[in-house]
Amino acid sequence: MTRTIVVASGKGGVGKTTLAANIAVSLARLGKNVAVLDADVVMANLEIIMGIRNPPVALIDTLSGRLSIEDVLYEGPEGVKVIPAGITLDGFSERNMDMLKTALKEVPHEIEILVIDAPAGRDAAMVMDEGQEVLIVTLPTVSSVSDALKMKILAERMGAKIIGVIVNRVEDKPRELSVAEIESTLDAHVISIVPDSEEVKDALAYEVPFVTRFHTARVSREVLRLSSSLIGREMEFEEEGVFSRIKTRFGSILGR
Repeated sequence: MTRTIVVASGKGGVGKTTLAANIAVSLARLGKNVAVLDADVVMANLEIIMGIRNPPVALIDTLSGRLSIEDVLYEGPEGVKVIPAGITLDGFSERNMDMLKTALKEVPHEIEILVIDAPAGRDAAMVMDEGQEVLIVTLPTVSSVSDALKMKILAERMGAKIIGVIVNRVEDKPRELSVAEIESTLDAHVISIVPDSEEVKDALAYEVPFVTRFHTARVSREVLRLSSSLIGREMEFEEEGVFSRIKTRFGSILGR
């Protein structure tokens, strides 16, 4: 059975899509058969990060019933299968939500892990079901953590399982919230601290995942560590500063 991991955030602009893409590529580099799906049909851009320009068919074509999910699979970096969203300014209707859940059941059985880049905000509920695994992305700011709390509440109402919080674009500055403050506010474990990085911006400009273009960069190593933890493996790097203060805790959280 395909394991599904939803990457969600309270609002856009926190790097959720970039992280979803790079987690998918990292999982593939670790030997998993991976697909990544862009469920944000209003602000779709995952396909750009994955180097796929103007796909002729996309997820929205499966929601109309014209095509199956297998018809909209594209080959991405490291062999990751990419399911682009396509774009519609109308967003998701109730019928679309039902069609999406049907489409997700049609993901090829050989796919071991499906990473879903959820729409920001309340629309994320459409890709969350009972027991669904969810990673919440936030920035280390009061407003972003407040939005993340709303997402956590929404996910829990849907019966989803929060498997951890990713704090993105960390600069290790005094103005940023600490891990303890974020965990206390969200009542959830911070499982990854991802640094703010010029490599991320450069990779976006070249339309490739940063773990592919800058695989030895600190940010890439952290995402690889996180991804290895998701499949029950430990991978630690010797780092200074903020990265020396966080331990891999997925083994106990996920029981894997």
